[in-house]
Amino acid sequence: MFLTDRRSVLKGGATLLAAAAAMSSEELLGYARAWAQTAQWKPEAGAKINMLRWKRFVEAEDTAFLKIVDAFQKANNVTINVSNEAYDDVQPKASVAANTGQGLDMVWGLYSLPFLFPSKCTDMTDVADHLAKVNGGWTPSGEAYGKLNGKWIGIPVAATGGLVNYRISAMEKAGHKTFPKDLAGFADLVKAMNKNGAPAGMALGHASGDANGWLHWALWAHGGNLIDKDNKVIINSPETAKALEYVKGLYENFVPGTASWNDSNNNKAFLADQLFLTVNGISVYVAAKKDAPKIAEDMNHAHLPAGLDGKTRELHLGFPILVYNFTKYPQTCKAFTAFMLEPAQFNPWIEAAQGYLSHFLKAYDANPIWTADPKNTPYRDVAATAMTPAGLAQMSEGAAAAIADFVVVDMFANYCTGREDLKTAMATAERSTKRIFR
Repeated sequence: MFLTDRRSVLKGGATLLAAAAAMSSEELLGYARAWAQTAQWKPEAGAKINMLRWKRFVEAEDTAFLKIVDAFQKANNVTINVSNEAYDDVQPKASVAANTGQGLDMVWGLYSLPFLFPSKCTDMTDVADHLAKVNGGWTPSGEAYGKLNGKWIGIPVAATGGLVNYRISAMEKAGHKTFPKDLAGFADLVKAMNKNGAPAGMALGHASGDANGWLHWALWAHGGNLIDKDNKVIINSPETAKALEYVKGLYENFVPGTASWNDSNNNKAFLADQLFLTVNGISVYVAAKKDAPKIAEDMNHAHLPAGLDGKTRELHLGFPILVYNFTKYPQTCKAFTAFMLEPAQFNPWIEAAQGYLSHFLKAYDANPIWTADPKNTPYRDVAATAMTPAGLAQMSEGAAAAIADFVVVDMFANYCTGREDLKTAMATAERSTKRIFR
C-alpha cells in the first residue's frame, strides 16, 4: 500500500519511514501517480528530458535514484534520459550546454554549479518554497547554496559530508583516546600516526570533493579567506600564511602521492590498509562494511577540528540541481525536482545511500539512518557546519569560478610540494582570484 499523504511520512516516525523504504516499484509508481494528481507542476505532453548527474560512489544510492526516475516517468508519461559523469567532468559538460543552449535540460552537479551561469538557470523559487513547506524549511547553508539575490537558481538536493574517516586503533596507538577537537591535537595525531607506520593522507590534487573540502577548512580554520564579504580579494594575508604552514606540516607526514590524488585515491588506499586517516564521504565505511568488515569495525568518523576562534567551518560537497532556461520542458523539470525531494522517496533514498547523502531540508534530521549506526551520526549534521565556497561572501559567479579553477587547492599544493615558496604561493592565488573578481 503506497503513502498518499506526503506529510504523514514526517509525522508518523520510524514506522512509516520503514514502510516507505520498503515500498516496491509498483507501490512507488502508485505514489507517483497520486502525487502527480495534486502537484502544481504539470509535465508537458511527450516531454523528453536529458539530465546529467555525477557518477555514484554508493551503488545502492544510484539504484534508489533510478527507481525514483522510473516511477516519475511512468506516472507522467515522459522520458528522462540520465547520463553520468565523474565529478571533474560534470562542470565542463554543463558549461558547454549552458554556452550552446542545447544538449541538456537539467544537471545535478557539484558545489555552486548554478552560480557559474545564473542567467541560464530557470527560477526555481516555487519549487524551493514548496519543499520548505513540506519538509520543515531549509537550513541556512541550503539557502546559501540555492539563492541568488532572493531568487532560487538551483535546488540543493543533498551534500556529501567531507568528514574525517579514521582507524580507531591507529588513533589510540598514537596516544589519543578520543578524536582531537583542536588544530594542535589534530596535527599531533597525524604526526604520531605516521611515526607508528599508520599514515594519514588527504588529497592535494585536483580532487573536486576531497581536496577542495579539507583545504578550504584549513584556510578558514586559521582565519584566512579568499574574499571578504564585499568580494574584495584578501587571500594574501598572515592568516593564510599560518594555514599554509599548518597544512605543510600535515603533508610532510602524509602517505606519499597525495599531491596527485583525485577523489577515488584515498578510498582505495584506506580499504587496502595503506591509509589510516583521511577526509571523505561515508563511502569508505559503506564499502568496508561490505568488503572489509574488520576495517569497518575499526573505523569511525568525526568533524574536522574547530578553528582558532573555536568555530567549526567546513566545505562539504554540495549537490545542487539546476534547470536550464532554454529547456522546452520546464514544468517537467520542476515537477521531477520537487518529486525527488518528497519524503516518501527521499527518506528511503537517504537510507539507501547509507549516509553518503546528507540533507539541507530540516525534517530529514529525523531519518533513522543517522542513529541506527552511531558511526553515521556525524554526517547528519553536515548542513550545520557547511559553508559555501564563497566563505564570508554570498555565492556568486566569481566564487563558483574560483573553486572550479582550484585556486585554493593549487595554492596549498604549490607550497607543500615546494613548487613555490610561501609568499609566491599566496601571490599566485591572489593574482588568479583578482582576474576572476576584476
